[in-house]
This record gives sequence, structure tokens and C-alpha cells, in this order.
Amino acid sequence: MEKIVWDDKYKIGVEVVDKAHAKLFRITNKLFEISQDASVNQAAYGEGIKYLEAYTMTHFSEEEAYMRSIRYSGYAEHKRLHDNFRNKTLVSLKRDLELSNYSSSAIQRFVGIMGNWLTEHIMLEDQAIVGKAVRQKKRDRSSQIDIISRTVNRTVQDVLQAETKLVSTDYKGQNIGNGYYCCQYYDMGGGVMLQLLLGVEDILFLRGIERIPGLRKREMTESDILHVFKQLFEKMGRLFKVETEPEFGMENLLDRDQFRKEFMKGCPCSLLFGTRSGALVFCYRSWREKR
Repeated sequence: MEKIVWDDKYKIGVEVVDKAHAKLFRITNKLFEISQDASVNQAAYGEGIKYLEAYTMTHFSEEEAYMRSIRYSGYAEHKRLHDNFRNKTLVSLKRDLELSNYSSSAIQRFVGIMGNWLTEHIMLEDQAIVGKAVRQKKRDRSSQIDIISRTVNRTVQDVLQAETKLVSTDYKGQNIGNGYYCCQYYDMGGGVMLQLLLGVEDILFLRGIERIPGLRKREMTESDILHVFKQLFEKMGRLFKVETEPEFGMENLLDRDQFRKEFMKGCPCSLLFGTRSGALVFCYRSWREKR
């Protein structure tokens, strides 16, 4: 990730809110800085995370009080977003940190997600409080995400021998560390196409590679990488009731830049999962082919 830079465009014109946002930027950036310093111990990371969490909760309370004072019509939905971040996203992120023993990559994932959530929330939700933006209602995908999460967890347990925990339902394309990336296309019939994107952090991916017979006697090849991804896609494709498995070859493998390019085409569902061994990204998009 890159540092998030405080700028006047983030100001909503309410002093107590703007000061809190600027401070959250500083705290988030400080955490990113210490994640780059190998001399910083686990205790320092833990204290920094606790401070960020405590200040975020204080800010939420102050912002909610302001919304009530002006009888903001979008208060209930805005508070729901705060509650969801506090009770789900933050809980999952903290668990990911603990499982990784506060590794540098996990700290960076935490800070990256925090920075992305903060900037988007300010520009879309907080600006709407004072009429600087129009808040758009988002489609409720909670039931869909729950089904996908269970499928991903079963697949990762079968193929990579790891249990997943949903960390974020709004992955923004931030780096997950060194990893392997792949995509697959499905023809769903009637001109509808589906694309699945997977990104798996290297330590987690190697758990699947190690299950390939005879691998320890030779070097890992692209065919080995493809073998693991093929298993992942075969199981995850069933989620979309894919009847015929499409061809799968080297052209499906992506590097990080190619993955980001595909991701930026727009994915209505982009999920980030954590495990003891590393992160996994699951995204999909669909479209209708022009005839």
C-alpha cells in the first residue's frame, strides 16, 4: 500500500469530524511506517492497533452524535456502516493479525484495508452528511457473501489445508504480499460470461503445492502452480452451477499487474480472506456479450 495523504478534498466542513479524520490518517500512516521496520517488536504493533481502534470508536461516537444533532436523514444507514466495520471487519482484521503473530504482511494488509475503507467512507458517506455527495444505496449481498464464504472455506480446506476467515467484503485491489494469481472464464449460456479472479499469498499457496506427489524431488514448475489453481477453480466454479468446465492453461496465470488490471474492470463481489498462513482474494464479475 501507499500512504494515505490528508487533503482538503476530504474535509466536510465540520471541525470535530475533520480533525478526527486527519488524525486517523496520521495514525494509519504511522502504523504503515512501523510495519516496514524489522526492529519493531510485536508489542509495539499491538499497542498501535489498539490505539487506532480506540480512536476510531471515539470518532464514530462523535460523528454519530453530530448526525443526531442535525437530524440527518441517513443516520440509521450510516450508523449501520460504522457498526459493521466495528463488529465484523475490525474483528476479522484483528484475528488475522493474531493468527499471523503480527507479521509485517498482516500489518500491511490491516493498514491497507483501513486506509481504503477510511478514504472511501469519507468521500461517499461522510460528505453526504453535509450534502457534498449523494449517498447511494448498495444492494444487500449479505446472503450471497455468506454462501461464497462457506464455499471458499471448504475449497481452501480441501486444496490448501487451511481454514479461512472473511476479513473484508470490500477488497480494493491492495497488494496481499508475494503471491500467485489466476483467472478463469465461464460461458453461462445466453450470452452471459463470468470471470473468477483468485489471488493467493505465496505461503498459503505452497501448502497446496506441497501436496503434489514427488514435488520434493524436483523444482516447482508452472504446471504445478496451474494444477493447484485448477483444483481451486473446479470447486469454486460449482458455486455458480457451472455444468461444463472450460479449458484451463498457462494463459490463465496472471502476474500482480495483470491481476490488478483485470480487477479494475469492476467486480461486484471482491472478498479478502485471512488464514494462519496468509491471505486469499476472491473476486468475480459477469457481463453479457454483445451480439
